[in-house]
Amino acid sequence: MTRSFSVNWDYRCPFARNAHEHVLAGLRAGADWDVRFLVFSLEQAHVEEGGTPVWDEPHRHPGLTANLAGVVVRDHDPEHFLTVHEALFAARHDQALDLRDRAVLAKVLDDAGIDGAGVLSEIDAGWPLDVLKAEHTESVQELHAFGVPTFITPGASVFVRLMHRPAGDGALGTSTVERVLDLMEGFPELNEFKHTTILR
Repeated sequence: MTRSFSVNWDYRCPFARNAHEHVLAGLRAGADWDVRFLVFSLEQAHVEEGGTPVWDEPHRHPGLTANLAGVVVRDHDPEHFLTVHEALFAARHDQALDLRDRAVLAKVLDDAGIDGAGVLSEIDAGWPLDVLKAEHTESVQELHAFGVPTFITPGASVFVRLMHRPAGDGALGTSTVERVLDLMEGFPELNEFKHTTILR
């Protein structure tokens, strides 16, 4: 039976990278999931209450550009989204590239098989920022989301930190995500479970 869930992202977060790699590995291995990927802004999440939203401050928009590129590909070229999604996380966390730099971002997109200049043109058109604002605001107001990655199922939303990466192992990716979903759906009484030290 197909499991449907959503998971949010911001390319700046290494824990989002870990979780999304598990989701991607599972999907590529044929996991029977219907996944909705939602964009989120950690920059906006850190704005103090009553402060000016990041989407109203153009000088802060470079910090949003990678997320906006993800929105463009997700909505206009979905067959390439998983590849681009993974590439943007890798560029930020494995290669330590500055995705605020439009030339760097365009090259990452080009290398992932997408027209980087074309994606930047769509970003400049303004609509991806409207999508980011709408999805972020909805998740905060309706789900009380505060960070990434947040997994969302009907009736539940849970912030998750996975400490390991699947390294392309589809079985591991699938089992890891299934464990998260099983806890969300089967044990909602567990509100917080956090190791006091990092187990290595």
